[in-house]
Amino acid sequence: LVSVPACCSARYNLALLACFGFFLLYALRVNLSVALVDMVEPNTSLAKNATSNVCPEHSSTINVPRNTTGEKYSWDADTQGWILGSFFYGYIITQIPGGYLASKIGGKLLLGFGILGTSVFTLLTPLAANMGVGYLIAVRALEGLGEGVTFPAMHSMWSSWAPPLERSKLLSISYAGAQLGTVVSLPLSGLICYYMNWVYVFYIFGALGVLWWFFWMCLVSDIPETHRSISNAEREYILSSLKDQLSTQNSVPWRPMLESLPLWAIVVAHFSYNWTFYTLLTLLPTYMKEILRFDAQENGFLSALPYFGCWLCIILSGQIADYLREKQNFSTVCVRKCFTLIGMIGPAVFLVAAGFIGCNYALAVAFVTISTTLGGFCTSGYSINHLDIAPSYAGILLGITNSFATIPGMVGPVIAKNLTHNNTVGEWQMVFYIAASINLFGAIFFALFASGEVQDWAVSGYHLQRN
Repeated sequence: LVSVPACCSARYNLALLACFGFFLLYALRVNLSVALVDMVEPNTSLAKNATSNVCPEHSSTINVPRNTTGEKYSWDADTQGWILGSFFYGYIITQIPGGYLASKIGGKLLLGFGILGTSVFTLLTPLAANMGVGYLIAVRALEGLGEGVTFPAMHSMWSSWAPPLERSKLLSISYAGAQLGTVVSLPLSGLICYYMNWVYVFYIFGALGVLWWFFWMCLVSDIPETHRSISNAEREYILSSLKDQLSTQNSVPWRPMLESLPLWAIVVAHFSYNWTFYTLLTLLPTYMKEILRFDAQENGFLSALPYFGCWLCIILSGQIADYLREKQNFSTVCVRKCFTLIGMIGPAVFLVAAGFIGCNYALAVAFVTISTTLGGFCTSGYSINHLDIAPSYAGILLGITNSFATIPGMVGPVIAKNLTHNNTVGEWQMVFYIAASINLFGAIFFALFASGEVQDWAVSGYHLQRN
């Protein structure tokens, strides 16, 4: 089995286009949290909640006159919470159907139209906001529906495209786009709001999404056999490497799948990791502002730093994981378990540490950045493990684990908000403790029960007969 060079190959082109797609998806997902600051009338959200005066004020910024032509709305904090959370209500619904549909109609159309739909609804956001808060919540939930199919669809495509020993590399390139989207869109949305008007945040990113869709539809195919410009050598290489890994049965083996312990190991790890991830994503600016008395919104760069670290870590760990498996003969399950342990225990330790450093702002940013960065190891850990245990059903498996893993996005921030009514350091330490212990539990559970082999129910004696 001769490996085919990576440069300009069809599978790496797919990874790069997917990377741009996920970049846009996350840009479309997080831009609202930046724009919302400008959409709300200043006096509505300023109902002073008790800021603990533990740390001294230290941002004495001079207010520069800025563009204020955007429409302003009088939404209170609860309403804003509903607007920000509405995305996940759509997102959770389409996970499992997305995985199932991808196995039937192919990931290309599903992913393409998922991102196109999200982009179109983003373009409609300013109109919906003008029509009323109910319309805005509906549009965000519909965006969530569109984004819900994307990860399962991509996993489904990789089951036909990624040779087993290149899985970590290819998947880490494509999914790292999500972190990069967060890194770029947080500061960029701030600048657009500052120099133009908040509506352009939605128009610019939405238009880019539509543009991406045209490239995707022209350049990508569901399986190597139907690709227009793939070389014969590469096609042969991919097909022969996947020969005994795929199943041809038409029905999905739901029962053995749901009874599979290795699948539940991924579910627990995915849920635990996302608990910390979403808690940080939604509450970090609040912590910096209320406890450390530093406005993270004024400094989009510092809010983006943790995600930049995570992006770098995802790319590098993907290369390292495949190097260990291919050149050093480490078993797949050993690599997946080690990377998951580093990617979950590391963040837990630094997160708890972040609660104990008093008012040292630089150290707080450093700890949170290290915590989020180490989390990048998980992409080559539990995250790719779906493809190791059942390549044919990877999209459906990801739909199952991601449904569970969306719950923390809906519940985590709500619980954290309830625990921090008085914004004391002790209350925040509690939030960090909870996230860290959930992470620890997930890591141990995965280390005990994960597998690196294709499961019997995923092949069940059916060998691949491709015409």
